[in-house]
Amino acid sequence: MSTPIDPEMTHAALNAFLRAEFPQVAERLALSDVRAMGVSLRLHVGPAQLRPGGTVSGPAMFELADVAAYLAVLSQIGPVALAVTTSASIDFMRKPAAEIDMIATADLLKLGKTLAVVDVKVFSENDMNRLIARASLTYSIPVY
Repeated sequence: MSTPIDPEMTHAALNAFLRAEFPQVAERLALSDVRAMGVSLRLHVGPAQLRPGGTVSGPAMFELADVAAYLAVLSQIGPVALAVTTSASIDFMRKPAAEIDMIATADLLKLGKTLAVVDVKVFSENDMNRLIARASLTYSIPVY
């Protein structure tokens, strides 16, 4: 595990980056917390995130995990827009409630010069003790 370091980008800076670079997700995703080597992100669950059967769709949960991982990486390296996902795996463990916001906690496991590995845990807001999904993502960091 990498040594924890203070974030390079603040909560306000990450929110501004998200609104400027990804306005298409800024309305439904909200940054909750920025900490050393991690962030927490909220998905506002509405009808667009639901699938038949009364649950949050897999793509909506994957989007939450991927953006949380991206922001965790950027929180440490700064506003490097071209940091990109190179590998992603997600395990869906439980059916989330349809009308409850979801929370992702993203923790950097390794932050190198060219790659970052992030672990993301996804919960329903009303039950932060029961894991809904878990994702592992690797990001490529461009070298300038």
